[in-house]
Parts: sequence; structure tokens; C-alpha cells
Amino acid sequence: MSVRLIPYEALKSKGVPYSKPHLWRLEKAGKFPRRVPIGAGRYAYVEHEIDEHNARLVAERDAGAAV
Repeated sequence: MSVRLIPYEALKSKGVPYSKPHLWRLEKAGKFPRRVPIGAGRYAYVEHEIDEHNARLVAERDAGAAV
């Protein structure tokens, strides 16, 4: 499996509208996938981890609705 890295700017198209500071807080709390350093001061996210995170949020919502 190839790993596709996406920049912060591409997160909005994945349905993640958060600011960088908010994402960093979520990462620190273990509530969002961690960034991958790709160069001096540059970071990216693993695309399939973002997709899995979004799918998990939907699954949690659906599980809550079934109760």
C-alpha cells in the first residue's frame, strides 16, 4: 500500500475545517491523527488516517443514534 501525504491546506476538502492550533491541541490529546514532518518547518498528514478518523466520527455518531 502506498502512503499518500496531504498538506494542511488539503484537510478542508476532507471535511476538516479546523485551524492549525486547534488541530495541534487535538493531536496532543490523541483525538486527531499526528502530523508527519516532511521538511524544515513543513508537515503533512497521512491521507488514509484522516479518512479513517472521519469514518470513526460517523460510526460514533451512528452508534449514539442507535441507543
